[in-house]
Amino acid sequence: MAQVLEFKLPDLGEGLTEATIVSWLVSVGDVVAVDQPVVEVETAKAMVEVPCPYGGVVTARFGDEGAELPVGAALLTVAVGAESAGTAHGGAVSVASAPPLESAAQEKSSGSGNVLVGYGTSAAPARRRRVRPTVATGVPERREPRHAEPPAPTRAVPAAVPVEERVAGPVAVISPLVRRLAREHGLDLRELTGSGRDGLILRSDVERAVAERSAMPATTAAPATAAAPTATAAPVATPALAEPAPHAPQGHRTPLRGIRGAIADKLSRSRTEIPDATCWVDADATELLHARAAMNAATGPSAGPKISVLALFARICTAALARYPELNATVDMARREIVRLDQVHLGFAAQTERGLVVPVVRDAHTRGAESLSAEFARLTDKARTGTLTPGELTGGTFTLNNYGVFGVDGSTPIINHPEAAMLGVGRIAAKPWVHEGELAVRQVVQLSLTFDHRVCDGGTAGGFLRYVADCVEQPAVLLRTL
Repeated sequence: MAQVLEFKLPDLGEGLTEATIVSWLVSVGDVVAVDQPVVEVETAKAMVEVPCPYGGVVTARFGDEGAELPVGAALLTVAVGAESAGTAHGGAVSVASAPPLESAAQEKSSGSGNVLVGYGTSAAPARRRRVRPTVATGVPERREPRHAEPPAPTRAVPAAVPVEERVAGPVAVISPLVRRLAREHGLDLRELTGSGRDGLILRSDVERAVAERSAMPATTAAPATAAAPTATAAPVATPALAEPAPHAPQGHRTPLRGIRGAIADKLSRSRTEIPDATCWVDADATELLHARAAMNAATGPSAGPKISVLALFARICTAALARYPELNATVDMARREIVRLDQVHLGFAAQTERGLVVPVVRDAHTRGAESLSAEFARLTDKARTGTLTPGELTGGTFTLNNYGVFGVDGSTPIINHPEAAMLGVGRIAAKPWVHEGELAVRQVVQLSLTFDHRVCDGGTAGGFLRYVADCVEQPAVLLRTL
């Protein structure tokens, strides 16, 4: 007899708490193999294919394309067993005789336990889980999609129920983002009815409650609270979610989700937590370009792949960080410590159709110009196709930002939290320059360093930037560190 197992959205790692369904790779009735990708989702860091740890027949899917699901929400159900293969041709799945409980060993034998490459559950903890009841036809009851509108009103508890009874019991919330949104707007989650599976409260439920409260007349009393049963309060102003004023300008609203939402959160956190400062200098990059041209023009057995300008700046960065390790650090405010890091994992800003991403070159301090060029090319290609993994987008210790590709000379970039510094490189352009005592046309670049003033003072930051400029103007300076 077949057994119906529920596959939930797994923890995708790196602190991610939700994902958006991009496309389903299977349909109801399809036969899936163990570890076969069943859905493509977009997280705040990348798009990934999620493999199912069970092999059998898909009996239900939860969530349409574009729906946002929290970690732990049901994705689909799979009928596993001797008879499951027959359903691929229209046969019914029989689950009426499935045992009421299944052991951890039975569950492990039904699938691989791997929920995502790199984030598997190679040793699933022993547990017992209850199989959900089935309908009389022997086919598992299909639940409504998570995005469906809730049939009940927003207020979960009638007014006649005492406050003491209303606040008892746990709140059906998984996502910490939902809790934070409710806390910011002063909402009591116990008063909401969730539209998700089993009454799970989603972000849309909180946003709906905030919008309804904002639309209430100013004279309408707010719900009583346990601390002050008779007190009333005016609705809290929520410009981001409230209905616009009658004469306010109208426009298109874009939700801050996925990569755009992650960028907003990270940059806001950086500006809030890091006291940054910026210094900059112009440098004559003529000799650096000549050195690159000579390297790329070399022939013979020793000639290698072409070297990019970004790779040369990266090699200069790693040499400068070896001299000024204070900038390859992070700040632990909980322990009030500056943590100086031993490895240089170099991030670089890459603009894609889906937004700005920062892939990370691991152990950049151990790589030469050729290796850096190859890794930059590989990660840039993956960034453009949206196939970067969470591990390739996190863990950076210093960022190189080449905004010169946009045709601009200077910038004051925001530090990529929790790093301590970022080097910005403007465009290399022909400009008048005093060279060897005479006015000449040279290839000039503006370099800027934005740094966390908690980890060092201006002397260290200035010394780092001056060393970078010296290497740009005289590439032979790098030979001392090779």
